[in-house]
Amino acid sequence: MNNNTTPLSSCLLSDLAGSGDVRRRVLSLAQLRAHGVAAGRAAAQCRPGGPWQQPLPGIYLLHAGTPTSEERLHAVLLYAGRPSAKAVPAQPGPSAPSPASPPPPYDSVMVTGLAALALYGFTSTPGLLSLERIDVLVPRTRRLRSTGCARLIRTHSLPPPEQITGLPVAPVARAVADAIAELTDARTVVGLLTEAVRGGRCEPAAVVQELNLSGLLARPCVVEAVDSLLTEGRALAERRLYEMVRTYELSEPVWNVDLRLPGGPDLGSVDAYWPEFAVAVELDTRAPHRGNGAGGGPDEEAEWSATVRKREHLERLGITVVHLTPRKLRESLEQQATVVRTALMTADARDPAARVVVLPR
Repeated sequence: MNNNTTPLSSCLLSDLAGSGDVRRRVLSLAQLRAHGVAAGRAAAQCRPGGPWQQPLPGIYLLHAGTPTSEERLHAVLLYAGRPSAKAVPAQPGPSAPSPASPPPPYDSVMVTGLAALALYGFTSTPGLLSLERIDVLVPRTRRLRSTGCARLIRTHSLPPPEQITGLPVAPVARAVADAIAELTDARTVVGLLTEAVRGGRCEPAAVVQELNLSGLLARPCVVEAVDSLLTEGRALAERRLYEMVRTYELSEPVWNVDLRLPGGPDLGSVDAYWPEFAVAVELDTRAPHRGNGAGGGPDEEAEWSATVRKREHLERLGITVVHLTPRKLRESLEQQATVVRTALMTADARDPAARVVVLPR
């Protein structure tokens, strides 16, 4: 028997229990075994009146007090991720410098749903401590079940996670969809969707796509909320377009107009138009098709084809069409202003455009 095993374990347990790092206070059984702590000893520490507790199968909290929200999040991720024993290396002795903490080994799982939205700072969600369960996104092949405070949501395709306070968190659009899957109140659903879009956290089309993929667009409360969301999203994109023109001192266009040939057919509507330069801006705020399938349906394809035909027709008439998306306006406003300014400045180098009639929309 190794005579150093017991003292090492005792020192280790004392150090870990008093650590300020949550990744050393919440450990899996595999991690404890790597430090020389056997399963029986871990179980003994969790007996009534003992110094530890076991919030989830195979996961140990190295104190007896009420778990913090951070400890609950780490416990759920450790349970769902099933890290290897190598995840938390043995800690150095008192005389050795402490290395930088390794990234948490959560193995392709991430927080989602209401807990994720709370981490993003949503004000329309309950606080982390008030959530009975924490949703965690896992691969469909993960052989675990929901239990305790961990609710597992399986998926065929995991999105790239965001990192918040060192935790892997699902993108906002996916987190919103997973939260809505558990809600039945239309007002709450509207509140989540509106905060996601109005706060600039994600684009309306991205949320609608996730709701579509999750099969949630068949619910009446969600359909009502989505209609409100799309209206909100277009209004926000239009405000950003106004901001771009004025912040970067572009000449003032005419806003929200219909174009048509004199005595001829309607050419369609544009969001901004500079008649003297024959330059138009179009905002693409189309939502994905609301069918049950993952891809776009016939309605979406027809809408896109009509948009392309309109743009090509305008360009054949000598009108330059600048296509902007809400995401481009949110993430690179100055770059989009440069694109529009370039189109305006190069107007003289192009052949004269056909004369068109400009009408208010």
